[in-house]
Amino acid sequence: MKLYELIDGIAQTSLADTEITDISCDTRKELKKGGLFVCIKGGSFDGHDYAAKALENGAAAVVVERDMGLDRQIIVPDSRRFFPRACAAWFSHPERQLKLIGVTGTNGKTTSTTVIKYLLTKMGHKTGLIGTCCNEIGDEVLHTERTTPEPYDLFELFRNMVDKGCEYCVMEVSSQGLEQGRVDGCVFDTAVFTNLTQDHLDVHGSMENYYQAKKILFSLCKKAVINIDTEYGKRYFSEISCDKISFGEKCENADFKACDCEFSERGVSYTCKSAKGSFDVYFPMPGDFNISNSLGVIAAMEAMGFDGKKCAELLKDFGGVRGRAEAVDTGRDFTVICDYAHTPDAVENILTAIKSGAKGRVVALFGCGGNRDAGKRPLMAKAAAAHSDFMVITSDNPRNEDPDAIIEDILKGLEGCDTPYIRITDRREAIHWAVKNAQKDDVIVLCGKGHEDYQILAGGKKIHFDEREVVKEALAQL
Repeated sequence: MKLYELIDGIAQTSLADTEITDISCDTRKELKKGGLFVCIKGGSFDGHDYAAKALENGAAAVVVERDMGLDRQIIVPDSRRFFPRACAAWFSHPERQLKLIGVTGTNGKTTSTTVIKYLLTKMGHKTGLIGTCCNEIGDEVLHTERTTPEPYDLFELFRNMVDKGCEYCVMEVSSQGLEQGRVDGCVFDTAVFTNLTQDHLDVHGSMENYYQAKKILFSLCKKAVINIDTEYGKRYFSEISCDKISFGEKCENADFKACDCEFSERGVSYTCKSAKGSFDVYFPMPGDFNISNSLGVIAAMEAMGFDGKKCAELLKDFGGVRGRAEAVDTGRDFTVICDYAHTPDAVENILTAIKSGAKGRVVALFGCGGNRDAGKRPLMAKAAAAHSDFMVITSDNPRNEDPDAIIEDILKGLEGCDTPYIRITDRREAIHWAVKNAQKDDVIVLCGKGHEDYQILAGGKKIHFDEREVVKEALAQL
């Protein structure tokens, strides 16, 4: 590919006719001779420090943000913003051949994207999915490292989706991915906002910064579907300029409204009302938050031109989402639920949903991740204490922090609280204890890991840890 094909409209250079064999911004990966290396300043390493070396190793040119005094340099205002657009061109703009649906928010992204893909597939449209649990191309399941992939990986994935016949791609779009410009150059047919609660403040610094990062998605879409049950959603709806529709359970003036809501331990029922009329919905995942998730999906499908009533009929047979209110078979007189809840709001939501249908105690087992927003640790404890009957406080991806120090932060949220708890630092041991001490009709809610099948320890060491397997181990010892 000629260099001018990569940089058309985004940079100027006298090297335009140079043949390019590869493109990268990662010094850890070998760049093919004749490749284009893009220098990006990261949190711990500045790619500009590698620019001269890249040329010595055979790069055809380097993209930089300042004059490095190099013969084959291309100076751009923002190399991080340049890179995704160049990657899109490198893969012949597959994003333009897909109808993109983006979902952003603190909670509900995985459920919403999974359900949208389910509905599109049921209606005969081959669909790709990009998200926290995995990436999918139709029925093909691929491993993923992050919610929103880095630009090269993202556009390569889009290319594979197009080549394998996908019409749609529904993806979770993270605040960090938006802020870092990973989806720059993409135009989303529809973008959905689920909610915004405290998370990732270690990255964004404040809720306002977090809010503004999420808002970027609505400058990249044709239509926005916004949950206006919260002040953040109402604010988005008033500030964005694209075509938009609203949904909500609590807000009377929502375009799509859930009425006459009913709850059970297995799912939610309600009547969906919009300007087109009303119809009944049953969604087989429990909790008030799954009214919001399913209602947002129906609103998004209607925004894309599909019939909401038909979508509601198909939702009745939805099989659930791995690690989201997932029941783990015990064969005993108590229940174990595995859920990804790792924010105060998510902990409250899952425990409230379970408690509404529980016959016995609700036992919350949870920890907090290391090297992440420490401010939410006591808040998660307060949420768990308020909505459970007993707590098992343990570790969850401690990374480079002392697990016991993390637990001390958690315990600060329990001052003045009378909900009983036990502290067991080792998560495997904690799960074994919870299973061994379960009482008849108890519901043990394992919060925080969800779909994850690993623990991240000091030095980035990742060990296999699947809570479903640990529960089976514990049951075998009873």
